[in-house]
Amino acid sequence: MTVVIPGMLEDDRRVSIRPKHEAETLLARHAAGLTERLVALSNKSPSWNEQTQSYVLNFHGRVTQASVKNFQIIHPDNEDYIVMQFGRVAEDVFSMDYSFPLCALQAFAIALSSFDGKLACE
Repeated sequence: MTVVIPGMLEDDRRVSIRPKHEAETLLARHAAGLTERLVALSNKSPSWNEQTQSYVLNFHGRVTQASVKNFQIIHPDNEDYIVMQFGRVAEDVFSMDYSFPLCALQAFAIALSSFDGKLACE
């Protein structure tokens, strides 16, 4: 998963992105390599656990059930900086944690969008 968001200005305001044409959207800019003032975040790859014989992510106790919907988003400058994590804690109950550079609305939108492609997976 790749998440593209507007970057931040020196005065802690978000870069304003107001596309007038398809080629000016966040997705189109990212695809064309025009990433100035954009931040591209990506999902953290799970590591192999010999004990469970499966790939796992460490949610530090915040996620308690395995699910295809569980994910962590990391910052490109530091793979150890988890910008967002989302995962199942009970049937139909999920936990979401986020931090800078995401705002609450962006994190919630990412969480909602993660359900779209995985509805038929469980």
